Amino acid sequence: MRPTLRQLEYIVTVHQLGNFGLAAEVLNVSQPSLSTQIATVETELGVRLFHRNRSGVKTTAKGLEFVERARRILSEVTNLRGAMTSSAPFGGRLRLGVLPSIGPYLLPQAMQVLHRDQPDLRVIVREENTLSLDEGIRYGRFDAIISTPEDHPNTRQMPLFTEPLWIAVSRDHPLAGRKSATAEDLSGQRLLTLDTGHRLARIVYGLAAASGGIVSDDYEGTSLDSILLMAATGAGVAVIPDLFARIQAVHRREVVTMPLKMADATRVISLMFDPDQTGNDDPQELAGKLRIIAHSLGMKRYNTDD
Repeated sequence: MRPTLRQLEYIVTVHQLGNFGLAAEVLNVSQPSLSTQIATVETELGVRLFHRNRSGVKTTAKGLEFVERARRILSEVTNLRGAMTSSAPFGGRLRLGVLPSIGPYLLPQAMQVLHRDQPDLRVIVREENTLSLDEGIRYGRFDAIISTPEDHPNTRQMPLFTEPLWIAVSRDHPLAGRKSATAEDLSGQRLLTLDTGHRLARIVYGLAAASGGIVSDDYEGTSLDSILLMAATGAGVAVIPDLFARIQAVHRREVVTMPLKMADATRVISLMFDPDQTGNDDPQELAGKLRIIAHSLGMKRYNTDD
């Protein structure tokens, strides 16, 4: 006998709440019935999913694996139900993951356009770093992600734009009077970037190697704002993406920003899907809208014949 969808839901809920009584209340079933159903699954599979004690419930290693797989199954069932009952794209719900260095600057306009053209489409956006986005698209937490394509090799990729990089320095920094910076200007400079969970950090390491700069190992930013603040204190030269630089950083009084004119001081941003995703032209239509919006923000438009 295979676990039922209801049993999967029981097990996921107990894991989330860490308590049988609370899970039973949320699921609107009696606690003995809930315990019996979970015990039945454990017996049939021959594994222990939970350790029970006076302080609550702890999920076992096998239980964690079960929960992860159960979530994917339940998510697919929800998607199937939505796709069959809704005429809107993506079954009426698009779970979109995006880099935090892109989302706040690209998506506000994108959401307006999507809502105007597809009022029945509900878009759920989460900002996560590169590694988390890759995990999310592989395990079905996201329907699509906006990220750097090099980090998601097994996806269906639709390039959107190439984004140049800028630098930000304190107002008393020797580079503060420049209109732009070159590789020679970075020689010997301490470069500030995000933590290594982001593709931007790996790009900055490459720029440091090419220019003779040094990537700071004293501080790894968790946000673009944080590395901007570090640059303002004179801790180094912050390397930041174009959209963030032009929409936000140029208005900050504590730093001076300028384009970085050197080879490979860019990153490609793409819209990506699971290659097994079914559907019609929805991905292409969404990619087209995002390209138009990015172009309106000054990004280099990609050829749509990709």
